[in-house]
Amino acid sequence: MNPFADTVIIFSNDGLGRGDEALRHQLAVNYLRTLSELGYRPQALLFYTAGVKLVAAGSPCLAELETLARAGVPLIACRTCLDHYGLTGRVEVGEIGNLLRIVEAQGNAGKVLTL
Repeated sequence: MNPFADTVIIFSNDGLGRGDEALRHQLAVNYLRTLSELGYRPQALLFYTAGVKLVAAGSPCLAELETLARAGVPLIACRTCLDHYGLTGRVEVGEIGNLLRIVEAQGNAGKVLTL
């Protein structure tokens, strides 16, 4: 059973929560690794605002995101946000999308979680 099959997860920050950077990053790594280890495959992972930093070179959770992408989970990063942070050419995993793609993914989801 995959309780996340109809769930879209949004990363709007460069990690989880509002703690310091090291803690936010470690929590994101642990969360994504746990999803994989449990076999939970979200319908999609969406990245906007500072969340796009997680799919770019230097992200602490690239390995975990690559594992989920290989398992068939779409990873969609906002082009406007990537441009804003100067990261468009540094995306390492997932696809560059736009807000249309993000809104469609949210609309097709049974549940939307924002982390």
